[in-house]
Amino acid sequence: MKKFRGKKRYFRNLLRESMLEQYDLDFGQEGWFDLWHTHLDFSGLGNNSLRIRREHIKAYISLYEDIIDKLELFAQPYQSWIELADKETEQDAVYIHTKNPNSDNFPLKINGLTWDICIPNYLEGLIDPSEFNVGQYKDEFETYYIIQSKKANGAYNLT
Repeated sequence: MKKFRGKKRYFRNLLRESMLEQYDLDFGQEGWFDLWHTHLDFSGLGNNSLRIRREHIKAYISLYEDIIDKLELFAQPYQSWIELADKETEQDAVYIHTKNPNSDNFPLKINGLTWDICIPNYLEGLIDPSEFNVGQYKDEFETYYIIQSKKANGAYNLT
């Protein structure tokens, strides 16, 4: 595998890109989100290095906290979370979901989601249990971790 050069610049730009303003999301009264999400590690760079994975997770947390702050003023009930795939980091994403005209799937329920789990090693030191709930669910191919803010007013849980 080719050496990953320019890490400092890459992560500095990633944090800059993960700022909420770039997405131009509508948090007004008419706004809605149908499982809106964004991936920051499109190339799966976090699959190759724990250090790189953790830097991506820091960017997801930063973006998620910006989203939660914006949603505090949102007039509708919502769900928002970070979803991390245990093995395939390109599947990691931040989500926002509300009642929407596309389908009747709000609030979203994730089957098999269990809270109060043992936090995986790669999240240690990144997730403060007093600020975030961490849950886990599995499908036939992957284990996923869900991170939700405890301070989010108006947020619906995923279970």
